[in-house]
Amino acid sequence: MSTHPARPSYAAVLRVPHARRTFAAALTARLSYGTVALAVMLSVTRATGSYAVCGAVMSLFGATTVFLMPLRASLIDRFGPRRALPPMASLYGALLCALAALTWRSGAPAALIATTAALAGACAPPLGPTMRALWSELVEDRALLQRAYGLDGVAEELLYVSGPALVGLLAGFAPPAAGILLSAVLVVAGTGAFVTSPAMTGPRPASRGTASGRMGGLLPAVAVAAGAGLALSGVDLLVVAFAGERSHDTALVPWVLGALSLGSAVGGLVNGAIRWRTATRVRLCRFAVALGLMIAVAGLAPGLWTLTAALACAGAFLAPALTTAYLLADETAAREARTRAGAWVNAAVNAGGSSGALLTGLLLGAVPLGGCFLLAGAAAMSAGLLAAPRPRAGASRARCVLRRPGGSAEVRDAPAAPADAPRSA
Repeated sequence: MSTHPARPSYAAVLRVPHARRTFAAALTARLSYGTVALAVMLSVTRATGSYAVCGAVMSLFGATTVFLMPLRASLIDRFGPRRALPPMASLYGALLCALAALTWRSGAPAALIATTAALAGACAPPLGPTMRALWSELVEDRALLQRAYGLDGVAEELLYVSGPALVGLLAGFAPPAAGILLSAVLVVAGTGAFVTSPAMTGPRPASRGTASGRMGGLLPAVAVAAGAGLALSGVDLLVVAFAGERSHDTALVPWVLGALSLGSAVGGLVNGAIRWRTATRVRLCRFAVALGLMIAVAGLAPGLWTLTAALACAGAFLAPALTTAYLLADETAAREARTRAGAWVNAAVNAGGSSGALLTGLLLGAVPLGGCFLLAGAAAMSAGLLAAPRPRAGASRARCVLRRPGGSAEVRDAPAAPADAPRSA
């Protein structure tokens, strides 16, 4: 199923047959991931009265969600979304309901709460990677696919902004565990609508040796995703420290981080609208280096409003970097391994985010605040440099003959083709 518009646009993406219904269903289900983290945190804290228990539960839930995601994605590639997603979503929703029941009131054993959360995370359906793999099925035109990925990335950014706000609104008149129930309803209902879309594909037949042979090219995309996640999770904590040190008022922290998200959304939309002629891997390197550079410069801000402007500029490269990482994963992986490839990038973002907050917490107090910003930026820049394309080993320069007007000839070395040339003209 494909479309080849003369001028690809975001409107053209939504005009692709079945795209609006499929995308809306996927976003409904993915909103669950925007609501569940805060809901679990508030519910466990209220039920146990212990921040230590809450931290342990959130760590287990996050670890099983992130590190088992490629395995769950491989099941989708093997059996197809229609067969693999409903059991995952149903089991995940049932375990979330059990977790809500355990945390509705105090008194449940902490070990039981932690075990239920860990099992729920192990079943979380990889809806983002599945939707991005489906975009590749719906859209064959690369320029239009870039816009589809850009739209998907910006929408996901908004889900993680609106999800906590929805939980906060619900907590005004219901126990925090009601947010966990809401997350269960969203993922089950949204996944049901998603897999019944006419655009949904069956399992992709694998060609022998192709998937494993081409998954190795994912390293640049995974490295940039991990570096960006590590840097940005560190920035969240650094903004709090900056506000406390410079203005002694943390009330403006949400606005500073909101500027980062707004910059990311704008950057993602602009990136998707540009018809790039540069190779995907080259763009990935440049976006990651620019992101890291802006974070490093933000540490030089004299005040909170200057920091806000600097982080908004940094955000302008965040969504483009992640979107380009997903595009590179799609280009690199074999057709039958696209969901798993996207899941590796997704897992890298979350794994980097988990470790970034921990490392930043250890550095604060031992390293000046400006130095912490510099190290956070260096993480993204280093990942970008690691992703930079390199000449192929053993590549030799071709010999070419230059004819002079007088008839004599000169033999020179012709420059070798770049290792990361586009796959199509």
